[in-house]
Amino acid sequence: MRQSVSTFRVLSIAILALGTVVATTGCFKKGARGDYALAPDVRPLEVPPDLTAPAGAGKASTTGETGSVLASQASRPAPAAAPGQAPAAPANNASGFNVTAGKDQAFTAVGTALEAIDGLTIATRAQLLGSYDVAFEGSNFLVRVVAVNGGSYVSAVDPRGLPATADAPVKLIAALKAKLAP
Repeated sequence: MRQSVSTFRVLSIAILALGTVVATTGCFKKGARGDYALAPDVRPLEVPPDLTAPAGAGKASTTGETGSVLASQASRPAPAAAPGQAPAAPANNASGFNVTAGKDQAFTAVGTALEAIDGLTIATRAQLLGSYDVAFEGSNFLVRVVAVNGGSYVSAVDPRGLPATADAPVKLIAALKAKLAP
């Protein structure tokens, strides 16, 4: 009789401990709350804090002054193109240039020019995206062709999606510009 009482006690203490753990962990039938409970297409957009700060807000000015810049004091970006209209042509720089041909014609011309360059390997082509994934002089990057007002813009883009400014992409863009730009 004595043994059955101690087994009963151990079993009841174990059940009580399990119930306490389940009740206090916070993981029992709570589900998603707040914005996460909404359907993915209606959730609000989350913007990282550094993207809401004006350009140069964290840098000291050339006069040695430091301080914050209000959004009303920051320079405004150029207005976006109207729907169905191509964006304005970016300025020529070391990682890109403008051509007068349309996007499809420019994409074909860029492909032909890339194939003629020694030491360049085209990994993939995506005409709908207007991009070539290339390897040149030890660097991997994209050569993109984008439709803009008055033609197309050919540029080199690094894996982060930023303009490629390393030596190999700049050299390749210069070679393409010599062959394609007017």
